[in-house]
Amino acid sequence: MKYLVMIQGSQADYEAMSGKPSAESPAWSEKDMQAMFAFMEGVNNDLAESGEVVDGNGLAEPARTRCVLPGDDGRPVVTDGPYGETKEQLAGYWVLECESLERVTEIAARIALCPQPEGAPVYPVVIRPIMDGAGG
Repeated sequence: MKYLVMIQGSQADYEAMSGKPSAESPAWSEKDMQAMFAFMEGVNNDLAESGEVVDGNGLAEPARTRCVLPGDDGRPVVTDGPYGETKEQLAGYWVLECESLERVTEIAARIALCPQPEGAPVYPVVIRPIMDGAGG
């Protein structure tokens, strides 16, 4: 079965990773960033070696987001992010093909242990089964 494994973050988190602290998140040091990148590289390498990874990427900051909705006149309404109504955004994802929900949960539990500076917000790692043409 395929699963979408998602990590979340906010605009404040991206800014903190650039060295700009806020009330929501302390500034990340170069050492913090290196630890996070090394951890994620290890996860990615292990998933590639096991053959479970289909795809995965980190995403650009929410400020670079664009939302397109249908307008009343039939023309699209385009807005740029970040969006005040949604604080947390999708920050990165993996599409994994795993033998069971238990296995993908083990992977998500490992991802949840990614190092970060003390005081940084903690977000859940979200697992969603990907529906196939046969209904899941």
